[in-house]
Amino acid sequence: MKNNKLETISNLFEVKEIRSIWDTEKEEYYFSVVDVISALTDSNIPKRYWTDLKRKLTDEGSELYENIVQLKMKSQKYGKNYLTDTLDTKGILRLIESVSSPKAEPFKMWLAQMGKERIYEVFDPEIAVDRAIDYYRARGYSDKWIESRLKGILDRKKLTDVWKENGIKQNYEYAILTNEIYQSWSGMKASEYKDFKNIRKESLRDNMIDIKVVLTDLGEIATRELAKEHKPYGLKENREIAKRGGRIEKNTRDNLAKELGRTIITKPNALNYQYLDDNKLNKEKVLDDKLKNSK
Repeated sequence: MKNNKLETISNLFEVKEIRSIWDTEKEEYYFSVVDVISALTDSNIPKRYWTDLKRKLTDEGSELYENIVQLKMKSQKYGKNYLTDTLDTKGILRLIESVSSPKAEPFKMWLAQMGKERIYEVFDPEIAVDRAIDYYRARGYSDKWIESRLKGILDRKKLTDVWKENGIKQNYEYAILTNEIYQSWSGMKASEYKDFKNIRKESLRDNMIDIKVVLTDLGEIATRELAKEHKPYGLKENREIAKRGGRIEKNTRDNLAKELGRTIITKPNALNYQYLDDNKLNKEKVLDDKLKNSK
């Protein structure tokens, strides 16, 4: 697998291979704990190191142990799938803090620096905005696109505020309403649209051209204004309004596509992420092994 989000963690481990699994429903990566232990320590038997550390964490009452998820991963040695202890991104970062090894110190310093930056942003939120702008510019986005994107984030916040006033409280309810908007204009849920564009943890809007970002914002703005006007309450009533807001976006998109003579919904992504499936990775590994053995 290769993508920028994953590299944020993987690059910390230099050349070490960290096996990972993408959970489509939770939209979260799970990383092999033993692989991370192997990368962080000089232990000849990382499994034993992890067993001892798990016992220590349990005795200390750490919640990290409770967050372990066992998933089947392909053994690097035997090539078969075995149940493996994994942690999500947050869990892996917490694990790093628990490892006593000189190799872990750079990671701990990195985490401390990240924490320091977030604290500074609490006192001066403009720092966070500047960081976001620099991030987008570094990835090649135009200032016009960035301006539209930041405005869209604010518009989205206004919509969720209205939903909250109209009785929406749970995260899953916000997700359902968002999906209603997406389905009305694209025929796909947000997760299905991500699959269509072959992206995972990345933001859908970060992978849209400026026209599509504006149209997506239009659907949410229309939903917000309809909700303010008709004052629906609860999930059922708000779902109907969300569908109407999505249809307004669809009508606008269809009219624009007709005038342009081409579709607005496209697969290519602004960030150009690529994911390699396990079969392809396995074939490449077999080929590499053959080449090594032939030397």
